[in-house]
Amino acid sequence: MSTWPQGPTPVLLGLERIAELATGRRRTAVLIDSGVAGGELDARIGSVLTRAGAGCSRTVLTGAGDLGALDTLAGELAGADLVVGVGGGSLLDRAKLATLMRTGPDVRARLTVAQRGGLVLLPPARARTVPLVAVPTTLGTGSEVSGVVCLASPRGKRLVLGAGLRPQAAVLDPLATATLPLDLLAEGVLEALFRATGPYVGDLRDLPTEDALVEAAVVRLTRLGHEVARATRAGHRPDGRLRADIARLSGHTHAEWMHQGREPYAVKGWLLANELSSALGVRKMTAVAALLPPLWRAVADGDERLGSARRLLRVWRCLRAAGPAGLPADPARGIASLIDGWGIGRRLTGSARQLDDIARATVRAWGAGLPMLGSLERGDVRALLAEAADAPAVPPPAAATWRLPSRPTAAGDG
Repeated sequence: MSTWPQGPTPVLLGLERIAELATGRRRTAVLIDSGVAGGELDARIGSVLTRAGAGCSRTVLTGAGDLGALDTLAGELAGADLVVGVGGGSLLDRAKLATLMRTGPDVRARLTVAQRGGLVLLPPARARTVPLVAVPTTLGTGSEVSGVVCLASPRGKRLVLGAGLRPQAAVLDPLATATLPLDLLAEGVLEALFRATGPYVGDLRDLPTEDALVEAAVVRLTRLGHEVARATRAGHRPDGRLRADIARLSGHTHAEWMHQGREPYAVKGWLLANELSSALGVRKMTAVAALLPPLWRAVADGDERLGSARRLLRVWRCLRAAGPAGLPADPARGIASLIDGWGIGRRLTGSARQLDDIARATVRAWGAGLPMLGSLERGDVRALLAEAADAPAVPPPAAATWRLPSRPTAAGDG
């Protein structure tokens, strides 16, 4: 039984590139999200596979799925010699885990180990025996190139890590995101921005080369986010070029070269946002948008358990310089204004009892002796959650002081 080498996922541009991977395959299993099944994207992929002479089966999936659903899916993939996953982050996560589960029982065994922690590390040498091609239909998650999966469990979301989870190829095409709602376009940019800035701010150390790479990505993402906001306000749908740029850069924020040498648990905000999202039943980026301003406020006020005030100010200056005129100099106020200007909702409603329970579950899964939360205690987490759940949406500042440029500057095109 051959295995596929582990390493960074190559990114291919255009649906026609699927033919190169499918030619000569006896059976290609297509896993497609119900939201795009039966549409133009589905038809195009089917046509590409037909022209490549690939035998094909097709499974329509809905939702995130749990371990039982993964068992079923892994069984359905028996006999496939290529798997093509077409959908958002949840579908791609299912495809990544199900294909890896087919390689041996040790993968499932790791997923079912009784533990209080929310982090699951897969066997490092485990690699797929059947290649997976990922075609993302959403922006921001970067699941198509990452070795990370979110798995629903009775105690909330678990974070599953393993180099073998990376797909063997990612195929990006503007058609795949052509029907994505406008609010999810903006959320996708914010997700990539949060993933780039989180490790940067959360690590107290300077890494000049990696810092420069993150700062360049942050500037470009900010400009792309403002392009989305400008198009939306004008009543236009962001074009394929803009969506393709966001997709490529989102994938780059997962790259090891961008975060080489970082403190591995410098992304505490992600852990809190995931728990908040899961417990309150809101979208992940709604939770991130609500949590980010109070998180940055705590960092700016000097809580080095959450990050570096000096590095936060530095990266905020990059965002602010790339953003509209009049964004506040204060990072916490500024990011709140930016989020609201992009039209991303950040209002959460949670009772005191709910927030108590979320804080308790967060510390159980990620702290209290586990390294992910460091020295943060339940009261610290509860205070951040309270600020996030109490934060009203801030109306965009008056046009006289907060303006989106009418078009990108020459520097913004770079």
